[in-house]
Amino acid sequence: MTLLPDLHAASAILIALAMFYGFINGRLRVEIVSLLTIGSIALLLYVFPMPGQDKYAGLQLAFEGFGHYALVTICSLMILGRGMVVTGALDPAARLLAQMWRHNKMVAMLVTLVVCLFLSMVINDTPVLVLMIPILVQMAAGDGIPASKTLIPVNAAILIGGMSTTIGTSTNLLVVSIANDLGMRPLSVFEFTPIVLIAMLPALPYIWLVMPRLLPDNTKAVAAESRRFLAKMRIAADSPMRGKTIEEARGRLPEGVEAWLPPSAGGHVHRRVLATGTFEGLQEAARKLSGTLAPNWLVERIRAESGRSGKDLMVAEMIVAPDSRLIGLTPKNAGFEGVAMLGVHHVRQPLRDTRPHTPDAPMKEGDVLLVMGMPEDLRRFAEADGLLQLEGGQEIARSGKAPVAFAIMAGSVGLASVGLVPIAISALAGAILMFATGCVRFERAGRALSGQVIVLVAAAIALGKFMLVSGAAMWLGGILASVLQYLPPAGVLAAIMIFVTTLTNFASNSAAAAVGTPIAFNIAAKLGLPAEPLVLAVLFGCNLCYATPVAYQTNMMILAEGDYKFADYLRSGLPLVAIMVATLSASLVFWYGI
Repeated sequence: MTLLPDLHAASAILIALAMFYGFINGRLRVEIVSLLTIGSIALLLYVFPMPGQDKYAGLQLAFEGFGHYALVTICSLMILGRGMVVTGALDPAARLLAQMWRHNKMVAMLVTLVVCLFLSMVINDTPVLVLMIPILVQMAAGDGIPASKTLIPVNAAILIGGMSTTIGTSTNLLVVSIANDLGMRPLSVFEFTPIVLIAMLPALPYIWLVMPRLLPDNTKAVAAESRRFLAKMRIAADSPMRGKTIEEARGRLPEGVEAWLPPSAGGHVHRRVLATGTFEGLQEAARKLSGTLAPNWLVERIRAESGRSGKDLMVAEMIVAPDSRLIGLTPKNAGFEGVAMLGVHHVRQPLRDTRPHTPDAPMKEGDVLLVMGMPEDLRRFAEADGLLQLEGGQEIARSGKAPVAFAIMAGSVGLASVGLVPIAISALAGAILMFATGCVRFERAGRALSGQVIVLVAAAIALGKFMLVSGAAMWLGGILASVLQYLPPAGVLAAIMIFVTTLTNFASNSAAAAVGTPIAFNIAAKLGLPAEPLVLAVLFGCNLCYATPVAYQTNMMILAEGDYKFADYLRSGLPLVAIMVATLSASLVFWYGI
């Protein structure tokens, strides 16, 4: 072995160091650093091609990440998750989880971590996280729990579960198959599960109690200041609340929603209930009271038109402008066409406002209307009636498609989980079905995808391949092998894990598996140690990918959802890596008696 790496290996190491310095420094956006990394590899290999290759082979290596199956898989899984959200398929689970969190957040967090950990033992890590991301994000939007404080801990629990069986991740299968080719006995599915469960005992309290405190609260400021609207709920004729007292009805309302009866109701719930709250709160109140926020016939007509036209339903906020024809009119006599008014926010007048506290009061300049309709109808309504539509807008869940979306997700996850097809194929098929069935509109697919994640994945694939083919990974492994002979068995195992973990977090787990497994066999033969615990040290190291967003695809999937920075992964992930390396090394020494 040479003392110094050659030109290409040294360049790969320098580019990797520059990339991760750019991530940690934070002065440039992640996507800019990623594109600079790809460009640097392409330029280097164009000017100085690899031995035996022409200058265009380097371009293929640098840019192949954009067409890599891993990137297609991630994008497909994002679309699957989007379909689950926009159809409302996860709403029942989100409500159940939200209730648990409101009752006892600490217990709910622990339950979530444990469930995810055990699910990922037999189901691929990625589908488990795909199922959890929309629930955690909806939960954060519903009661203010920051998703940025739950996504990384839940991802860590999923990764620990995935490392505990041979089928937990594709990397596990890769390590085991390489080891079998080198002469090691086959390992059963749960062969090393007890070792991981022992190591989990000190790791779980850290993930549960400490890791959320190390992460930022990235909750958007607007979430804390949601506008409150006055609304009139139309109670269905078969609603169990008909004939109940208003006190009984209030007992079923979500927190933050206030309700009262019209003067003519006589103290009992009949056709109408007046309420005030945020849009989300009013939606939940209407669901619990079996009512609607607009006349049911109008809602059904608008939904039917949306189904026929294939266009999404939107809810938008519109301000009554000074020249609006609606000023002085009530919602009853305003004559809205093509849209349904769900509520109104009365802006109090500077001197004295004598309007009654009811959604039927005359509208004035500055009031904000909450209106539902298709985008074109909302635009025409705003132009015709002198309204200013606020930026944004919220899609209405296509609840009729919820069973279809759930079946597509279950099929995609199930096929990959039992090994019938790779997750790349089943996820892509699921994404296509989401488009074909209308669960996700193709023209709105961009909302499901993150450009930052896409270029980050492409850069990670290019860098990992360059590290491998240039000999940089092998050179680093040789350096490690030359010094391990002086360490005790626990130190050897820990050093192998640290080396492989470094490759995993700063290159790719597949490259780490391909390089680390043969090195482990060589070290075992040289030191007279059994190969199996050293191979497991490689396998565990490939899964200790908590410290960077580029380490594993699930890390990158939560990057945009949690609005994380590179330093967030380092700050919360490095202590967990240290805990797992120490406990896994000790457990391996004890388990194998070395």
